[in-house]
Amino acid sequence: MRQNQSKKGHGNKQTRGRGEIFTLSLRGSVLLRFAIAAFSGILMGLTVAPINAWFLAWFALAPLWVLVVNSAKPKIPLLSISLAWGIGYHGFALSWITGIHPMTWMGVPWLASLGIAVFCWVFITLWGAASVAVWATGMRIICYSIPQPYVRVLIGTALWCGVETILSWGALFWSSISYTQSPYNLAILHLGQLSGPYAVTAAIVAVNGLIAEAFINCDTREAPWRFVNKYLITATGLLTTLHLIGFVLYTRPLIQPPTAALKIGIIQGNIPNQIKLYPEGLRRALEGYTTGYLTLANQKVDAVLTPEGALPFFEQNIMRSSLVAAVRSQGVVAWIGGFGQKGKSYTNSLLTVTKDGKLFSHYDKVKLVPIGEYVPFEELLGSIISRLSPLDEHQVPGSPNQIFNTPFGRAIASICYESAFPEVFRYQAQAGGQFILSSSNDAHYSASMPAQHHAQDIMRAIETDRWAVRATNTGYSAFVDPHGRTKWISGHNTYEIHAETIYRRQTQSLYVRWGDWLTPLLLVSAGGIWLINFLIVQLSRKQELN
Repeated sequence: MRQNQSKKGHGNKQTRGRGEIFTLSLRGSVLLRFAIAAFSGILMGLTVAPINAWFLAWFALAPLWVLVVNSAKPKIPLLSISLAWGIGYHGFALSWITGIHPMTWMGVPWLASLGIAVFCWVFITLWGAASVAVWATGMRIICYSIPQPYVRVLIGTALWCGVETILSWGALFWSSISYTQSPYNLAILHLGQLSGPYAVTAAIVAVNGLIAEAFINCDTREAPWRFVNKYLITATGLLTTLHLIGFVLYTRPLIQPPTAALKIGIIQGNIPNQIKLYPEGLRRALEGYTTGYLTLANQKVDAVLTPEGALPFFEQNIMRSSLVAAVRSQGVVAWIGGFGQKGKSYTNSLLTVTKDGKLFSHYDKVKLVPIGEYVPFEELLGSIISRLSPLDEHQVPGSPNQIFNTPFGRAIASICYESAFPEVFRYQAQAGGQFILSSSNDAHYSASMPAQHHAQDIMRAIETDRWAVRATNTGYSAFVDPHGRTKWISGHNTYEIHAETIYRRQTQSLYVRWGDWLTPLLLVSAGGIWLINFLIVQLSRKQELN
């Protein structure tokens, strides 16, 4: 009996040992999957400035797709792996946001400035990562009973476009995976003329999904690494076809009659934010922009564009400035970045000053930067987060349905952060905007941030089929044609003036006329197919019971 007990105890010990080995193996498997998700997210982050390895976007999402679809075999913590991918992508792509530190020039203590910078980076990274987690959860729930790989690709693509669309309705939106292709893959960016940036997003997600399904459905009996099957062939065919469609749109000639020409000058003031609101900065602003304006006026330009907040004064003080005095003397229209007043609040505005020195029109920034220009839920967070606005009054947004008339016809106006919101541009193009004026201040960041900002403006120019003039404080200022080709771009942290001829256009792309029709179509199609699949499953179960 003792012998039996001894054997029994020995058997339990063996069982425990095998269980421990299995647990360690499972933990190792989970850690490996977590590492794969994080690494592939970082690969996606490498697609944008400063690396610009745009081609990685066409397969960097595939590993996450495989992990999500296989998350029940073995059991994988879906939330962890999706967050890991999202943190890798958004955290790497948006790391430039830490450049807001130090903010001692705004009266913020050094340590508090560091805390604010870290908070902003972590928050916006987790915000983007949460959107990936929402997508992965939706995929897991909806596709749990979907055995057809092509249907999973449709559903996954529709869900991703849907999540991005919802994000664009809010205040925080920048790193849509569509911008991974800008500024170098101009052919695929022309899909934006069909249905906005979501057409590019759909293309990237669909190709990644097909590559992932090729791996999931490969025959591993011969060789695990061999996954050349119909799904990979479909991915290759789709990638090629979409680029061919984009290339056809890209190579269409631009009709540019001489009567539509405008010679526009830009002034890049290069005034560091650290001195911008102090006497030295104000003196440099008045001197630099007035001198630059006079130089451009001598070059016979039709108008001059200045950056966001070029003259950091209220409207009435701007109209008494030396720059407006120069406008009266030279008779050349100026678009001046400054501030407008709304009661006890103020707006970040772009003012049109005509050749006789009078205010013709103004555009008020609609999309404000959370924390940077206003504090969300200020009643609750105002005492915790110091407001970073440059003036004592509260900054308020402009009306979302503004139009910006100029002496040369209606323009599409954008101030800084708005470049990430395609609907701001689409609305104004549909309302008759004939060219884009983008006024920005990207000072205080590394060169990767203005490079990403320039990439956003390139997408907006292509989608609306408009010339874009981009004036910034410290770079990159640029002129972009309707095909997204940069005709001239400034240096970074340099004072520059430059003039180019652009052309007013009245064409309306499919996206401008219809908006983002692709995402609703994908969602309806995916929902319909899922419903049919659900009904078929229920019917078969009922037949089995009978």
